[in-house]
Amino acid sequence: MTTTEGSGVPSGTASKYVYNFGNGHADGSADMRNLLGGKGAGLAEMTNLGIPVPPGFSITTEVCTAFYDLGRRYPDGLEDQVREGVAFVENLLGRRFGDPERPLLFSVRSGARVSMPGMMDTVLNLGMNDEVAAGLARETGDERFAYDSYRRFVSMYGDVVLGLKGEDDKEIDPFERILDAKKEAHGVDLDTDLPASALKELVVEYKYEIWKTKQIKFPDDSWDQLWGAVGAVFGSWENPRAVTYRRMYEIPGSWGTAVNVQAMVFGNLGDDCATGVGFTRDPATGENRFYGEYLVNAQGEDVVAGIRTPQPVTVAAKTDGQTALEETMPEAYSELMRVQGSLEEHYRDMQDIEFTIQQGHLWLLQTRSGKRTAKAMVKIAVDLVRDTILTKEEAVLRIEPDKLDELLHPTFDPSATRDVIAVGLAASPGAAVGKVVFSADDAVTAVENGEKVVLVRMETSPEDIHGMKAAEGILTARGGMTSHAAVVARGMGRCCVAGCGALQIDYRAGLFKVQSGGREITVREGDTISIDGSTGEVMLGSVPVVEGVLDDDFATLMTWVDEARRLKVRTNADTPHDAEVARGFGAEGIGLCRTEHMFFEPDRILAVREMILSGTEEGRRKALAKILPMQRADFDGIFKAMDGLPVTIRLLDPPLHEFLPHTDEEIREVAQSLGVEPGAVAMRNAELAEFNPMLGHRGCRLGVTFPEIYETQVRAIMEAACDVAAQGITTIPEIMIPIVGIEAELKLMRKLTVDTAEAVLTERGTRVEYLVGTMIELPRACIIADEIAESADFFSFGTNDLTQTTYGISRDDSGHFMPAYIDKGVVEVDPFVRLDQEGVGGLMRIGIGKGRSVKRDLKVGICGEHGGEPTSVEFCHREGLDYVSCSPYRVPIARVAAAQASIRERVAEGIKAQ
Repeated sequence: MTTTEGSGVPSGTASKYVYNFGNGHADGSADMRNLLGGKGAGLAEMTNLGIPVPPGFSITTEVCTAFYDLGRRYPDGLEDQVREGVAFVENLLGRRFGDPERPLLFSVRSGARVSMPGMMDTVLNLGMNDEVAAGLARETGDERFAYDSYRRFVSMYGDVVLGLKGEDDKEIDPFERILDAKKEAHGVDLDTDLPASALKELVVEYKYEIWKTKQIKFPDDSWDQLWGAVGAVFGSWENPRAVTYRRMYEIPGSWGTAVNVQAMVFGNLGDDCATGVGFTRDPATGENRFYGEYLVNAQGEDVVAGIRTPQPVTVAAKTDGQTALEETMPEAYSELMRVQGSLEEHYRDMQDIEFTIQQGHLWLLQTRSGKRTAKAMVKIAVDLVRDTILTKEEAVLRIEPDKLDELLHPTFDPSATRDVIAVGLAASPGAAVGKVVFSADDAVTAVENGEKVVLVRMETSPEDIHGMKAAEGILTARGGMTSHAAVVARGMGRCCVAGCGALQIDYRAGLFKVQSGGREITVREGDTISIDGSTGEVMLGSVPVVEGVLDDDFATLMTWVDEARRLKVRTNADTPHDAEVARGFGAEGIGLCRTEHMFFEPDRILAVREMILSGTEEGRRKALAKILPMQRADFDGIFKAMDGLPVTIRLLDPPLHEFLPHTDEEIREVAQSLGVEPGAVAMRNAELAEFNPMLGHRGCRLGVTFPEIYETQVRAIMEAACDVAAQGITTIPEIMIPIVGIEAELKLMRKLTVDTAEAVLTERGTRVEYLVGTMIELPRACIIADEIAESADFFSFGTNDLTQTTYGISRDDSGHFMPAYIDKGVVEVDPFVRLDQEGVGGLMRIGIGKGRSVKRDLKVGICGEHGGEPTSVEFCHREGLDYVSCSPYRVPIARVAAAQASIRERVAEGIKAQ
């Protein structure tokens, strides 16, 4: 082993790195998950419960952290503690590690604090060498079993520790290749049919392959084997698949993994032996029935490797030709049912268990809270309350908010075959199947002709909005989780895969190419692809889709959620349809209605461009007169959809140049439509061009320089409010001024807004209550929030721009370097995905405190994309915000997150009170 002797590292003698378990007693327990990992904590807890668990010991996650901090070296004191752990197991079993006469073999497994199935490495049958194999054969009288265990060990150790693998995912595993050749030579299909002599030959051939390919002599010393395996398991914490998995599920790299060293029990010792996995409830549906599979005369990896077809555990689950464990080993089955029931009762949750039966005796190798579909998650939580096992509050806390996405969007049939050719960012959940198109106009045309399409773009812009709306899904080669494509798609409830850098898109040729598994694939316009917005996968062809369904269990759960939460949840919605969808999901108003999205509709973009191209106020007002009835109609529909609920409308925010055409062809088209020379359009483009539009002529700066724009929008809002009020609709318009950084800006824009609104109300001879507030999205606005509050009825934190301006990072450009920042540990998670609670959150605290120092009851919300991210929602609850606002399909997620924050706060207060 590699120690830290002479490294200057403090001695580890004061630290406990190894926790034993066995014979009904364990050093650890279930609440030590962070230290022992989920597997180690489960083994300790089962041992303390008296459940049959093979003895062993866990090496803590702290050692993993030290292993990397010390340059892949172990802390002082670990070796002695591991030797004591081995001696503990030896004394319990009356066996000796490395002794051929009474050999003790170990399994060495990973175990992070959260389940990461299949992401890290395992070694079974450790401690085998030629002498031990011969001794095991003598002891058991079963030479075949001994050498089957030996060849399994050599192949697993050769792969996991010594690194003998296929060069790529298309090359067959070298050990599988040798095994297949041996089965062919003996004329058998299954490895269980190979004689002992063939298994002996496999051991020799495996070792020779390792020597030939890696120039490494296979270690015979049992202790060398153990330290090699321990190091490999710690090393697997940073293997590519584990890193990818952590990134997907936002698991910090600092957590590390534990290593569990456990005495082997053998499911491959004959036909009275078996190995299997099971769930105490159905993980797909949540039904209260045991769901499991097993194999006779096998070891654990056989069940998941697919080499042999597993059989069902229960008779109820069997089909023709299958044999259930309930039939073949009824006594072991009865014990398994007793144990699984007691584990679920103890943990008060559905458990995922691994078991081995050795000569009729049942052993449990693992228990953990089982992974489940969103449907199962909801059903299990509700059922456990009905059975009085959980309280309503506990059930709410069991919900993974983000997982609810599965219920709200279509998903692909999990049993369907997928030909995955690329993987991007899972930007907006759902499943989309359609023919490839490369332009927004083509998407609209194809849909009008009855086709379903997937819009494929290098990146999207606001001008693509009509095509995005028409398409089943959006696929982009560039952009991140908060890119235009991602944000708009989530708002629409459209499936989106963004930032799929493997795509080589050629618009002119009407195709994209991608390298996948050693093959170059060309996908042409009109070819069918499927994209999975929940995984980021891009697939060839049409994959069957299953629609999301909200059932009675979901409705019951959400009733408990709403009883528990304080924080209101609004939605970001720009159309009546989006508003209706969000209200159906429980939205309590609109927190952000972006008026600029309305300007891109084909029937009004020309009027918008005419307004921009006009060089005089008179010309702009003439064009705005055409836009007024269009905007009024938009707000009319939104107010009706949100009858009785507040609607926050942001006045025009983006710079004007975004609305202008840029290609020569587009410029000619617009010039012709407006009766001007193409040069005039090109010149206006040049005049409006900015070096940094994000910080340029946008938001309230437009209102200051072109007040007629904001006047027209306010008039449209208030006229629509009066119209619907006359129809008996209760409307509560909240007019929001964006990008305020100077108190005088808001003071000037508030006067413009109030003057215009009051003029409309006087004209109509009616009264509609309204508010005027601002988006807080600049650091200066947070610092002078007390001054700004003097002119504001409400604050809404625009955390997308506040994050940009706090970090000095362009959201749309961060995809070029943010992945590297995450990989290198500069940041744990993209701050545009999860709110930076120290930096951006610190500015928010200042803004809230200063604003409410002036107006005690100042309404404060958040309307950035963070408003639907669970940890950000919890932060908003803690800081006393009144509401969060998010995309329609994130509303149920935010409701759950708000309820969980409230419940946790009450629990913490109760603990303090005690």
